Amino acid sequence: MSTVPNTPPDGLPRYRVLTGPDDAAFCHRVSEALALGYRLYDGPAVTFDGERVIVAQAVVWPSTP
Repeated sequence: MSTVPNTPPDGLPRYRVLTGPDDAAFCHRVSEALALGYRLYDGPAVTFDGERVIVAQAVVWPSTP
């Protein structure tokens, strides 16, 4: 079992909001954040800009007890 470090890698912040068109590239970005150790924070926000669906997903670095 691997242990998640206390801080995110590469100087990334503990809280991030990923945004973009609802496409495979966005899903890959969220998946990469999860693979690094981030956790989803609540559900995504979704809107329509008149041409395409735009998604926002917050991710947080887990706190250690």
